[in-house]
Amino acid sequence: MKFINYLEKITGVDIYALSSFSIFFVFFIVMTLWALKADKKMIDEINHLPLNN
Repeated sequence: MKFINYLEKITGVDIYALSSFSIFFVFFIVMTLWALKADKKMIDEINHLPLNN
């Protein structure tokens, strides 16, 4: 039996796919907006953190 057959038997399985995609999309948009609006000095400081030994 294929995996898709198991998914078809679960009631309301489509809501899981839709909610996971929505959470991912919202997170991606929020992080993109944060990266565009972030202070450039802070970004440079974070960029050089691994090299500050």
